[in-house]
Amino acid sequence: MESLERQIIEIIAADRIDIPISSMAGKLKRQKPKLAKEVNLSEYDNNFRGERVYARVEEDDITEKARTMSEAVNEFAEQYGRHGKILKGMIEEKRQAKESNLYFGINPGCRLTTDDYLGVMQTLGFSGQYAESLYQDLMKVSRNLSKKREEERSILIG
Repeated sequence: MESLERQIIEIIAADRIDIPISSMAGKLKRQKPKLAKEVNLSEYDNNFRGERVYARVEEDDITEKARTMSEAVNEFAEQYGRHGKILKGMIEEKRQAKESNLYFGINPGCRLTTDDYLGVMQTLGFSGQYAESLYQDLMKVSRNLSKKREEERSILIG
């Protein structure tokens, strides 16, 4: 029982650490295209080479890229209406039949310890000292992002 509790504690700690890191990653992913669009290489004939960095703009012909599976299914559904509906129904039915979630949370009045979080961070490859230095800031961001900590969370497992 203690081993199972330890596994669930690690899931909860990993989930809580994931919240601020995912938030930051999402912000960075949204920021990169905006920053890239602001770079104007026109006066360098779309090819800049500086002292420390370089950049170039290349136009790729994307007409030959393969369509995605969902695009193919949608096109099939348009061309073969009745059969397309059957196919889409079969895809949705399979997805629903196979979905399993692990729900987890903290019991009322209980909390995870600093060691619980640091252990997960070390499992991710952070040194003990680096994990400790990041811990306070990560938890501060995590608390700001999640208004209600006692909420039940889930992970898709199959």
